[in-house]
Amino acid sequence: MTAQFTEAQKTAAKHLIKLSLEEDLLQTGDLTCQALIDKTDQAEIQIVARQTGVLAGSPMTSLIFSELDPEVVCTDHLSDGDPLEPGSIITTCAGPLASILIGERTVLNFLTHLCGVASLTSKYVQAVQGTKAVILDTRKTLPGWRVLEKYAVAAGGGTNHRMGLYDGILIKDNHLAAWASRNSHPSIAAAIRQARESVNGEKGIEVEVDTLDQLADALQAEPEIVLLDNMSPETMKQAIQIRNVQSPKTLLEASGGINLETVRGVAETGVERISVGALTHSAIALDLGFDWKRRT
Repeated sequence: MTAQFTEAQKTAAKHLIKLSLEEDLLQTGDLTCQALIDKTDQAEIQIVARQTGVLAGSPMTSLIFSELDPEVVCTDHLSDGDPLEPGSIITTCAGPLASILIGERTVLNFLTHLCGVASLTSKYVQAVQGTKAVILDTRKTLPGWRVLEKYAVAAGGGTNHRMGLYDGILIKDNHLAAWASRNSHPSIAAAIRQARESVNGEKGIEVEVDTLDQLADALQAEPEIVLLDNMSPETMKQAIQIRNVQSPKTLLEASGGINLETVRGVAETGVERISVGALTHSAIALDLGFDWKRRT
């Protein structure tokens, strides 16, 4: 990846940046800097990795300081998706010291989280190398952060699932239960066909199942994807055999409780997709430094 956001990603970033700065400053501003830092003081800082990981969110630093103080000039030395080692210099910023100090926590809040998402994703991707499985994210994201968190997943080598409810159909167990309650002869295949008709066949259909009987039912309608929810690897292997006979073009996606210890075994069953909510909801922040020195 390059360190360039799309317009949608830039818009999401700017929205969150404004919220973050408002939380810190309100109408009063930074009382500590007002008390101790001279307005003429200048500084140069480096954002430095303190542990191994993967970079994501590098454009955030320039966007933050553009909003806070355009006199702060930032230079990126690495691109998103690049590996990080302790001591890797990510970005250098130079300008008014007070503005740099005011922006420090906001910068680190964004970068440490996004790098954490990318770094965790990279571990999952590496764990399934050599298999046909791709690692996907989910909608288990922080409110307002979805666009950026999914960007970080991609920076880590993962694959983005649907962005929201608006851009894809995923029929889950509660949808099926509600739909079946008002149909005299319900079947998963019938629900898939109705969903396909509702979008005139212009969107792929994914459906969640948790038993092999449900899988066989769903495959009668040849959905593009079937999500195998909380199945054991042994059951997944049986699911693949059933799929290969009934609907060979349907992709199978494993989901539910998959972690770094189990993901390889899941991938080796032969499923094409593995979705992992932990990529975004449980990523640990990557340790980054914000080191500055006074300029003369």
